[in-house]
Order: sequence, then C-alpha cells, then structure tokens
Amino acid sequence: MVTSLWNAATGMNGQQANIDTISNNLSNVNTTGFKQHRVEFEDLLYQNRKLAGTPATEDTVTPVGVQVGHGVKVGATQRIMTQGSLQATGVDTDIAIVGDGFFRVQQYDGSWAYTRDGTFKVDSTGQLVTANGLRVIPEIILPEGFQLETLSISDRGRVSVKIDGSLEAVDVGQLELYRFPNAVGLENTGDNLYKVTNASGDPIASRPGLDGMGITKHKFIEMSNVSVVNEMVAMIVAQRAYEFNSKAIQTSDAMLQTATTLKR
Repeated sequence: MVTSLWNAATGMNGQQANIDTISNNLSNVNTTGFKQHRVEFEDLLYQNRKLAGTPATEDTVTPVGVQVGHGVKVGATQRIMTQGSLQATGVDTDIAIVGDGFFRVQQYDGSWAYTRDGTFKVDSTGQLVTANGLRVIPEIILPEGFQLETLSISDRGRVSVKIDGSLEAVDVGQLELYRFPNAVGLENTGDNLYKVTNASGDPIASRPGLDGMGITKHKFIEMSNVSVVNEMVAMIVAQRAYEFNSKAIQTSDAMLQTATTLKR
C-alpha cells in the first residue's frame, strides 16, 4: 500500500517536469533558432516477489514472475533538431541556416559558443556581432565607408559589400559553419547559445554548402521549430496524467484509512 503512494508521487513529479518543459517550449515559440525539447521517462527499479522460471513442479517452471514497480523518473530531455521555418525580414544583417550547422561566436571570457540565431548586428568598428555584442567567428569586419544596404551574403557564406564611391562590391570575409557528431548533446547556456560537451563531440568546421553543411540565406531568420498545437495536446495529456497520479494517492490513502478502521 505504501508503495502505491510513493509510485504515484514519482508520477506527479515526472509530469511536473513534463509541464515545465512544455511551458518552456511555448514561451520560446518566437525565439529565433530555438529547438523544441521533449521529456523522456524511464521506469524505476522493480521488486521481484517471484522470479520467472522458478520451479513449480519437478517438470515445470512458472512462465511469468511477480514484479512490483517503484515508479518513474525523468531519463532525458531530448532536443528536437528539426529545421525551423524561415521568415523573410529584409534586414541586411540577418542570416538563416538552412540545413545542418551552427554559427560560432566568441564569448566575453574568450571561449567559443555556437548558435542558430542569425540576427546579427554591426558594431561601431564595422564588425559582425550578435545582439549581445559577441563577435562572429571567423571575424567579419566591414571596411571603412561601407554601405550597409549593399551588404550581400551568398548561399555559400561569402560576404561582400560596396564602399562609398565604388561601383563594384569587394569581398570582406567568409562565414563558416560548425556541426557536431551528436548535436543533441550540446548544452544550452541561454542567450540562444550552446556549449560543447563530451557528449556532443568536437565541432567540425566547413563552409556553407560543403561537407554536409547547410547553406546560408541572407535577409532571413530561422524561427522556432515549436508546434503550438502539438504542445497544447502534450499539455493536456500531462495534466490528465498528473490528475490520475493524484487520484492514485487519494485511493491509496482511502484504502489505508479503511484498514485502520477494521478494529474499533
């Protein structure tokens, strides 16, 4: 009887984690380059009250055993790395990745981080940076006197711009993309950034459109891949599962109460 109380408690805790993840997905439905998360559950240990294959007679064994489970736990939060929809913005410094790959940026402590968010800006020195001022690596520095409205970025990541008084565009840099053997193993650090872990493997660098990399789309951004409808359905299922587990606790409590009133 006590086992059922604790089993239902683990179920409620698990569904709370599920709702937490769903709410995070929904809150980031308009976050550029955001990737949906999904909670994956695992059952806990089992108590073997009778092992399968235990001898029943001299010539037979029991075909099945008796096992009592001890609830559920959150096994993982899987990141879904499917492509988000593209949105045309007309902004000269917006870049979307279509396919595999991440942009690399340099953080304030000198370490590298990776992002799918291509809503870049140009700082006071003409350098391509993120909204938080992190430099895009390899560095893209626009020359003095550049005309931002003439900025052009090809599908292969080649960056060119016209300078005041010039009719011809000049090349100013080459964007690179980075992919990972296990991209879902990257660690979210906030600000639309990911950090390398032992699970993700080391980054593999290449130019857009080469070696399995995606291509770059100028004046587009990649939207979140969260489906609001699917998340709402998942929320309903999680809510009902939470209610079922709470009912199991109430039922177990009622049965214990019945047992305590057998002797008056």
